Amino acid sequence: MIEGQGVLTIEILTDAANLAALQPEWRELATTVHPRTPFALPEWHLTWWRHFQRDSAMIRDTLRVYVLRDDEGRLVAVAPMMMTHRPAVGPLCTRELQFFGADPYMTELRGPICRAEDCARVVDALAAQFACEAGAWDWVQWHGVRLEAERDADALAARLGITEPVPLIDYVLKLPASWDALRAQLPRNIKESLRKCYNSLARNGHEFTFRAVAAPEDIGPALERFFALHRMRADKTDTIDHLNVFEPEITRRFLLDLGAQLAETGEILVFQLVIADEVVATRVGFVLGDELYLYFSGYDVAWGRYSVMTTVLAEAIKWAIDTGFAVVNLSTGTDVSKTRWRPDEITYLGGFQRAPALRSRIAYAIANDLRRRVRDLRK
Repeated sequence: MIEGQGVLTIEILTDAANLAALQPEWRELATTVHPRTPFALPEWHLTWWRHFQRDSAMIRDTLRVYVLRDDEGRLVAVAPMMMTHRPAVGPLCTRELQFFGADPYMTELRGPICRAEDCARVVDALAAQFACEAGAWDWVQWHGVRLEAERDADALAARLGITEPVPLIDYVLKLPASWDALRAQLPRNIKESLRKCYNSLARNGHEFTFRAVAAPEDIGPALERFFALHRMRADKTDTIDHLNVFEPEITRRFLLDLGAQLAETGEILVFQLVIADEVVATRVGFVLGDELYLYFSGYDVAWGRYSVMTTVLAEAIKWAIDTGFAVVNLSTGTDVSKTRWRPDEITYLGGFQRAPALRSRIAYAIANDLRRRVRDLRK
């Protein structure tokens, strides 16, 4: 055990078997983290490591999970991290300490898993631990550090030594007792949008069925249809660009694997909008206690003029209210499809912390330049 700040102690897990053994405690901790997300579940991270861990001559990931406990031995936080070496060996090798989630945007929220009230001391303990290990890494990629106030961002970034801090907003909609009560508090523009999407279908003689697919034997086929509709949405060129997150086969294998596990515990479902026996719009959801997390979506572009994505979102929210959920998490990333519902905003901070050594500063500058070039190519 290595002491962190205050009364927290830190244990570092470097073996996947030890990580799996932590799963019962970790799952209990995840139920206390609000807002709840699938990215706090141990299943997400164990499955992620199994599919995305890299081990080649060019890049190698080694497990480095930080387990934080209080003086009574209670699990306070898990920081699922790994050391990434590029290339795997040699004098030019760079060492990046980062959270699980180095994937094509599948893990929407990375970072330490802990209750909001524990976040400050958890981050301080991790920062102290990383300082003790400064010779072992060239930079740390921080993610998911929760901010209690906007003014905390600069102070927190300075305290952690984060360069170019990047905020990430999660949009959380607290549900009233009824759909009518929710509609009453919405602005006029979204009320009009909702009216149009329903009326346009009815006016053209289209009736729809909305369903929440949850049975374990049905989740796999529902996800396969989701992949196809997500690809169709991404391929559409005359609208806002949407990345096909699930284009690489590894991402589809990951979600199918995870989906099969969570279907057994009732923690995943796939919403579907069906017209004439065809699924024309879909969205993946995660059921986490009385909170629903809405994940990626897709739709048949032939039905785009009917705003079927607005319909499937509205129907999912209706379903959540009728089923007794307290919260619908509209997910991270700022766009009008979320903000117009007037959700609460929860802000997280991320960024890079460089090691002080000259070698590390040079390595970081080169890697940062390459990151910017890749971003420019994707635009």
